[in-house]
Amino acid sequence: MTQYAKPLPQPTIDSAPFWEYCRQHELRMQKCADCGHVRYPPGVLCPKCLSESSNWEKLSGRGIVYSWIVFHQQYHPAFAADIPYPVAIVELDEGPHILTNIVQCPLDRIKIGMPVEVVFEDRSETASLPMFRPREQ
Repeated sequence: MTQYAKPLPQPTIDSAPFWEYCRQHELRMQKCADCGHVRYPPGVLCPKCLSESSNWEKLSGRGIVYSWIVFHQQYHPAFAADIPYPVAIVELDEGPHILTNIVQCPLDRIKIGMPVEVVFEDRSETASLPMFRPREQ
């Protein structure tokens, strides 16, 4: 694998399992063992019931574009060649929202409510990033 020049996630103690599952090409998020709330970003407490009990639930990887923008300005030198590129908030079927990129889709076809599915892009031996592409309805 070639050297990846862009910034990569720096897992914390709470987020490390999320990134490890992504490396395995699985989208998993914490699900409260008491009230069933699926949450992201990961944390110690459920934001709904304050329980400390949770499991890492495998998700469908499906959702819709909740909101999106196109970056036309370079905010980091490593992304200069990608301009313009889309950044989106995807609302997953299970409820949580995730900040991501839309891939395999022309900019003029992206729209709010568009059904999408996760794809994983391997960036290094230890990092795979969840991106989303359009899916057939």
